[in-house]
Amino acid sequence: MADLTRLTAAETAARIASGDVSAVEVAQAHLDRISEVDAKVHAFLHVDTDGALAAAKAVDDRRAKGDELGPLAGVPLALKDVFTTEGVPTTVGSKILEGWLPPYDATVTRRLKDAGVVILGKTNMDEFAMGSSTENSAYGPTGNPWDLTRIPGGSGGGSAAALAAFEAPLAIGTDTGGSIRQPAAVTGTVGVKPTYGGVSRYGLVAFSSSLDQGGPCARTVLDAALLHAAIAGHDPKDSTSIDAPVPDVVGAARSGDVRGMRIGVVKEFGGEGYQAGVTQRFTEAVELLRELGAEVVEISCPHFQYALPAYYLIAPSEASSNLARFDAMRYGLRVGDNGDRSAEEVMSLTREAGFGPEVKRRIMLGTYALSSGYYDAYYGQAQKVRTLISRDFDAAFAQVDVLVSPTTPTTAFPIGERADDPMAMYLADLCTIPSNLAGNAAMSLPCGLAPEDGLPVGLQIIAPTMADDRLYKVGAAVEAGYLARWGGPLLDQAPAL
Repeated sequence: MADLTRLTAAETAARIASGDVSAVEVAQAHLDRISEVDAKVHAFLHVDTDGALAAAKAVDDRRAKGDELGPLAGVPLALKDVFTTEGVPTTVGSKILEGWLPPYDATVTRRLKDAGVVILGKTNMDEFAMGSSTENSAYGPTGNPWDLTRIPGGSGGGSAAALAAFEAPLAIGTDTGGSIRQPAAVTGTVGVKPTYGGVSRYGLVAFSSSLDQGGPCARTVLDAALLHAAIAGHDPKDSTSIDAPVPDVVGAARSGDVRGMRIGVVKEFGGEGYQAGVTQRFTEAVELLRELGAEVVEISCPHFQYALPAYYLIAPSEASSNLARFDAMRYGLRVGDNGDRSAEEVMSLTREAGFGPEVKRRIMLGTYALSSGYYDAYYGQAQKVRTLISRDFDAAFAQVDVLVSPTTPTTAFPIGERADDPMAMYLADLCTIPSNLAGNAAMSLPCGLAPEDGLPVGLQIIAPTMADDRLYKVGAAVEAGYLARWGGPLLDQAPAL
């Protein structure tokens, strides 16, 4: 029997549906793979062996009874540890929630269970999703399966690494400033940030509420589309959820026809600071789109240059508000409560022990930006820049169907290289942040290996709000073109673990 961990999610689902393999066999194969390699990769914070096998058996039992099941029934998945999961540890990569067992499921978690998806466990991440490398996890960094001495991207490096290490065919991430797309780019996988509000945020532990968005991670564009369809749609529990039909992302992924489409190359995403190999592979991807029948034009989005500073005022400001709930009074870590300290002292001691350096840095930045006398000068101005960036997107999409750019300026950098330089770390999200500020949809997919280091490069595709299907149409076309050139998936070229 072929290695079940090497199949795509669509192939796995088809084999389970046909009775060729059972869901339990598939789950066990992936649990065995995790046991084999995760001590080196550290993609998972918690592996729910019993829960996964029970969920897989339930799928097999329902199929034996003739029940109608969803298209991903029995397919294993790695879930970023930012979504509440009833009775399963949810730490958000932080000591302040170590050992917390949520009493309820996030909407995304519930929809995965309802679809028959088998959740293998919770993946490592930068604490409270604050980071670009998964080095800020309180539980240690994750390694990039292409080179374990390099970062797997952040904040969702665990989910991306689980895919690249063949520990799971599907994963879920969240994207606040690029935390789905950036890990996808540096691990040679596919990651999608849906339109803001397209996937419910209920049960997603908040970092920056106006920016956070859950989305699918996979090894192929079609697999990402199938997962997108399973988790998307209106949720009355989320006041920001869009009450509108989900775009036909699966149909678009099966189409992959870009003939006659207008593709915009963002002028501002290139030049100084971009690794030569990243620029080379991006240029080749643009030429591939031309060969596939698309018209390519250059588009200027002049306010994109201000996206990074605007983001690092808005996101920390919202974080300083959201993280105020971690006060040692209701749940999570509680330090110094020996009976002779005030609530304020206990709160201070708990936060000192429970929050990591990057979280503290962003809370302080956000609190300062929101303080009296500085609100208008910093947070207020950043929100005005956000409006200008949205207008740049509106003007661009009046001329083209989608925009393209490199996903990241460089390939994966060595673990520890930027640990003492927050500004260099923040620059990793230079290309991804504008889409979070505007709320539109974006995808990253592989476009080759950089010649300097042999590491994956990502192509970013950006679509208007509620036009997520365009991402999948263009992504499927590019993927098919590259599969023909490479003779198989890019991950086939990755070194064995």
